[in-house]
Amino acid sequence: MTNLTKDGKAKDVDFMILAMDEAQRAADLGEVPIGAVAVVDGQVVARAHNLREATHDPLGHAELLLVQQLSKEGKRWRLSDVTIYVTCEPCLMCMGAMLQARIARIVYGCRDPKAGACGSLYDVSNDPRLNHNIQVTPDILGVECGRLLSNFFRARRK
Repeated sequence: MTNLTKDGKAKDVDFMILAMDEAQRAADLGEVPIGAVAVVDGQVVARAHNLREATHDPLGHAELLLVQQLSKEGKRWRLSDVTIYVTCEPCLMCMGAMLQARIARIVYGCRDPKAGACGSLYDVSNDPRLNHNIQVTPDILGVECGRLLSNFFRARRK
């Protein structure tokens, strides 16, 4: 885990709020409310949210859409200067993509005990057998991010 200064923690919170805005956009579309933003040198360079239902695509996770967007727009696949803020701990599929893209850092909101691949169920972010590791900062606005998901699924069950 990163040893953040107070200013670093405050910036993480600010960027997570933007990711939560993306998650709300997903919820408004009937998608599972997970949102993500990409930051380079303290600036947001891309935003995405889940679009699996709208696109009928199991790969429509916010993180994958974000990595694809960054790669296409930047005409590069190595994204080693990027920090991704995502409202829920990434799954194995998303972690695989972010490892392949050489993402520098992931900051996430709530843990995902059923599919999380940054320490909850698996921890591939720091597996010494892989050729890249990703610095992970968990639990930034975790309660609030978890509440977005809980409220969404509670409403769907009604």
